[in-house]
Amino acid sequence: MQKLLTALLAPLALAFAMAGPASAQSRIKDIASIEGVRSNQLVGYGLVVGLAGTGDSLRNCPFTRQSLEGMTERLGVNIRGSNANSKNLAAIMVTADLPPFATPGARVDVSVSSLCDAKSLLGGTLLVTSLQGADGNVYAVAQGSVQTGSVSGSGSSGSSVTRGVPTAGRIASGATVERETGFNLDSLQEVRLTLRNPDFTTAQRIAAAINATYPSTALAENGSVVTLRAPAQLGMAAFISRVENMPVAVDTPARVIIDEVNGVIVMGENVRISTVAIAQGNLTISVQESPQVSQPAPFSQGQTAVVPQSDVTVEEELGREIRLVNGATSLSTLVSGLNALGVSPRDMISILQAIKAAGALQAEIEVL
Repeated sequence: MQKLLTALLAPLALAFAMAGPASAQSRIKDIASIEGVRSNQLVGYGLVVGLAGTGDSLRNCPFTRQSLEGMTERLGVNIRGSNANSKNLAAIMVTADLPPFATPGARVDVSVSSLCDAKSLLGGTLLVTSLQGADGNVYAVAQGSVQTGSVSGSGSSGSSVTRGVPTAGRIASGATVERETGFNLDSLQEVRLTLRNPDFTTAQRIAAAINATYPSTALAENGSVVTLRAPAQLGMAAFISRVENMPVAVDTPARVIIDEVNGVIVMGENVRISTVAIAQGNLTISVQESPQVSQPAPFSQGQTAVVPQSDVTVEEELGREIRLVNGATSLSTLVSGLNALGVSPRDMISILQAIKAAGALQAEIEVL
């Protein structure tokens, strides 16, 4: 484990040590999003038909029966009061994401999920289903063959094998957009950039980079928002197209992320540590039970009994010296010092928390 940890962390530390400000630059489009330019969630209720006996039981799923009766009535067939008990259809929920600026006629993918006791949706066909937004308006209509990507089989003895989730699937390009969201970007006088990782320094650098090319068009409101106003000679869409490709040096806080469950540690390049001495050792206590049988002498009227006997040993790993880590060291020096102690990832978690408690770790520790 020690060799593996060293092999994984050493190249990472070397990369951080060699990285300069130029390598830390990212495009604005990769670190920020345009306020209002987002996808919208759609949802609908429908029926999947054509299942090979793996659908809902109409006796156990009353809403499936009601949906079947309502659908057939609209098609001119009345089955109310009949003893229909088909298992070739299933009630499902349909979900989809409506992309920004989607126009009528565009196609989007949809996901379907069973609502009742259907065993599998494999081979089924989704009937026409309207997809509504949060405002209750219909924005798309879905229909098509369901693909589950799963395999299932069962025998007469009751044994079965299933891989994947056969009660959920997707329909590629299964919905047609019927209505636009009505968001007109070009008519806006100003838009706001929202940073995915809020930071005051990064926000100021974004505004400075934009103003260097287009003076007085960007203002950093806070650590999360940068307001843009398009110049007179450019439309808003053209202005955003040029702005989002500008490179900016991203600043990140000093942070150590610890996942104690999986023993994972992630440290940012700005992590620094003050002068501190570290010693680490392992103490092992072993308790071994060796019960003994006590046999009474012949004709002594005694009883055979089991007498417990415990052997307790204490082992302490010696030979590990105290390591001195100099102040204001970089990430690579910190990792090298911890690796020199030969500690495991879980021991390193305890060491980092102890260093933080001593006030020597100049970073925020976040435990997942």
